[in-house]
Amino acid sequence: MSILVTGSTGAIGTQVVNGLVAQSATVHALTRNPDKASLPKGVRAVAGEMTDVESMRAALKDVDTLFLLNAVVADEVTQALITLNLAREAGIQRIVYFSVQNSDAFTDVPHFTGKYTVERAIEQLNLPATVLRPSYFMQNDVMLKGALENGVYPMPLGELGVSMIDTRDIAEIAVASLLRREQAATPLPREVIELVGPDAITGNDAAAIWSETLCKPVAYGGNDLVGFEKNMASRAPSWSAYDIRLMLARFQSDGMLPKPGAIDVMTGILGHAPRSYREFAKETAASWTA
Repeated sequence: MSILVTGSTGAIGTQVVNGLVAQSATVHALTRNPDKASLPKGVRAVAGEMTDVESMRAALKDVDTLFLLNAVVADEVTQALITLNLAREAGIQRIVYFSVQNSDAFTDVPHFTGKYTVERAIEQLNLPATVLRPSYFMQNDVMLKGALENGVYPMPLGELGVSMIDTRDIAEIAVASLLRREQAATPLPREVIELVGPDAITGNDAAAIWSETLCKPVAYGGNDLVGFEKNMASRAPSWSAYDIRLMLARFQSDGMLPKPGAIDVMTGILGHAPRSYREFAKETAASWTA
C-alpha cells in the first residue's frame, strides 16, 4: 500500500512526509520537479501538477491513500476537485483532505469558501475521507522577526482571540489519520477533525507573550486592516493580500475559537496536549539566538 502526499515540499507536507517515513510507510511525494525535490530516503518523487490531468492520472496510479493539500492559490478549487475526481476514477477510498477551521462559517473569505466547496464535494460524493480543519498556524509568526525585534507585534488579530495551532501538531494528526485509514481493512466513515491550539490569542496577548519571551517591550500594532493589506500587496499578489485581509476582518469580528471538545479529540490522537503559543514563542526566539 502507498500514500500520495500532495504539497509534499511545503511547510506541512514536508513534516507529513517525514512523519510517514518514520512510521515505515510507503510514500509517493507529488512535486513539479522531482529532480530538485529534497526528500527522505525511500520516498518516491512523482512528477505532477494538479491542473495537468494526465500527470495526475499517472501520479494516482498504484496509490491506495491520498493526502490532499492545496496551496492557497487562485485556482485552488479547480486543483482540488480535479484531483478528487481523478482519485475516485482510480478507486482510491482512503483520503485525508486539508481544509481550514471555520470553512463553513467565513463565507466571505475566498480560500475558506473554496475549501468548504471541496468539503461539500467530499460529502456529496460520499468519499471516505478525514477532513482536517486547522486554525491559523503559529509558525506564520516566524516571519515577524524584524517587526518583533523593533518592538511591534504587527498581525491585526483583534480582541476576540484566535486558537492558533503549531504545525507540528497538524502534521502529527495528519500522519495518524493517513495511517489509520491506510491500515484499515475497509474504508472508514467520513469525519471532520478541528485542529486548534489550547489558547485563544488576541493581538495584545501575542504582544505580551513576545515581550516576556524577548525580555523587551513589544506593543500590539493595532487593528488597521487597510494598512495591512497595502503592506502585504507590496510583496504578494493583490488578490492574496485582500483574501488575507478578509480573513483577519473575521478574526476581529468573530474570533477563531474551537468548538467544544476539539482539544480533547486532538489530545487523544496526539497522545499529548496541543502545543501552546507561549511554547512556540520560546522555541522560536531560542532558534533566532542560536
